[in-house]
Amino acid sequence: MPFDSVLPSALTAITRTVTVAAGRFAPGHLGELTQVVPFELVDAVLAETGTVQRRLRDLPSRVGVYFLLAMCLFPEVGYRLVWDKLTAGLPGLPVVRPSAKALRDLRRRLGVTPVRALFEVLASLLAQSTTPGVRFGPYRTVSFDGCSSQRVADSERNRSWLGRRTNQGYPTLELMALVETGTRALLGAVFGPTAEGETSYARRLLHLLRPDLLVLWDKGFDGNAFLAAVIATRAQILGRLRSNRRTPVLTRLCDGSYLSVIGTARVRVIDAQITVTCADGTVFTGSYRLVTTLTDARRYPAATLTRLYHQRWEHESAYYALRHTLMNGRRLRSGDPFGVEQEMWALLTGLDPGSWTPETLGS
Repeated sequence: MPFDSVLPSALTAITRTVTVAAGRFAPGHLGELTQVVPFELVDAVLAETGTVQRRLRDLPSRVGVYFLLAMCLFPEVGYRLVWDKLTAGLPGLPVVRPSAKALRDLRRRLGVTPVRALFEVLASLLAQSTTPGVRFGPYRTVSFDGCSSQRVADSERNRSWLGRRTNQGYPTLELMALVETGTRALLGAVFGPTAEGETSYARRLLHLLRPDLLVLWDKGFDGNAFLAAVIATRAQILGRLRSNRRTPVLTRLCDGSYLSVIGTARVRVIDAQITVTCADGTVFTGSYRLVTTLTDARRYPAATLTRLYHQRWEHESAYYALRHTLMNGRRLRSGDPFGVEQEMWALLTGLDPGSWTPETLGS
């Protein structure tokens, strides 16, 4: 057949124009939550972690991130009601109505990595130069503390990871965080089985320390190796020692404190009497033995450091917000370690100061 008698195949181009709402109320942007966590940031984290959906979906990965954040704001309701609250600010727009199974599948498809990455992007020092309760001389004050009372769903897979049931019949996990006092901002966090111990978890956060930080901690962190590891970061410390800790008196200082040595670390020890008066008039007294690397007693008097140590309790307030404000005393809903990790990173993202409350989205 002659070449010129062959007709070329006909090609037809079809174009379609789709108009969507602009701004934070666009489909997939999910309303009020994007005022706190902009969708551009979520998209960047998804791209960086390689978790953007591979095909167009009714429930893209971005929506999955915001659903997880909303799920932690409303721990008392099921997936469908969480979705209704999440999309309540999108009236008149064509919003998909997924089933509970579709939302579970969305969580599984999204995975843990982007949620953890989002937390790590947002976790940082927040204080300004005028913020009260966050500076001591040239240092920013931060604290280490652990929390072992966060309950998770009582399932075989959770028990095999976290161990036996310990809190009102539920398994619990250990949460360790580094927090900026005053703002209660999270600088970093790790979590897992309680059997590993506080100092073991805290060691995973030592890379966040730097020379302009003053680290506060309770007596649970009293250990030669941990003290040496923190000093190696060049951060300063003000911590509490166990009551049975024996520290040699090398030089007695003008304010009653004294220079000593713990392991190979040269430190200063302060013996203080603490009196706490509660709102109902109840008074508690006790003896605290504090250790610090701030060895200049004239520049850093013992009485001043003793009052400063009280700032450590800001960390307890942060954990109270986690357990009782965000979670309202409820357990995590996930029945396996994968889901618990994902849920915890979303929960910690919502714990940062200035973040949303359920009222942000409406009732």
